[in-house]
Amino acid sequence: QVQLVESGGGLVQAGGSLRLSCTASGRTFSNYHMAWFRQAPGGEREFVAAISRSGSSIYYTDVVKGRFTISRVNAKNTAYLQMNSLKPEDTAVYYCAADPLWHGLRDRYDYWGQGTQVTVSS
Repeated sequence: QVQLVESGGGLVQAGGSLRLSCTASGRTFSNYHMAWFRQAPGGEREFVAAISRSGSSIYYTDVVKGRFTISRVNAKNTAYLQMNSLKPEDTAVYYCAADPLWHGLRDRYDYWGQGTQVTVSS
């Protein structure tokens, strides 16, 4: 199994930036496709971004395109989500997910972190 730990969440004003990190342990990180999802209060978990094992394929949900950037550094066993121009509607718990199979935006990843809270004030 692979264990995932997110960090980097916090409180930020609208228009600000945060960078989330997801550090993996337990298995070879480069064998796993990675993704970020989020869940707002009272809402369902939704896809944010995904990146393939090598980083050659990247997908975003439309509402974050141009504002968020997913990346990974396999040598550091870490995936990132750089979030710029944050909006109050980005407020949610953000989860990273991993799977050796490619799921893209589908909520079928086998491994999940515990989540990190992101709060954007207006």
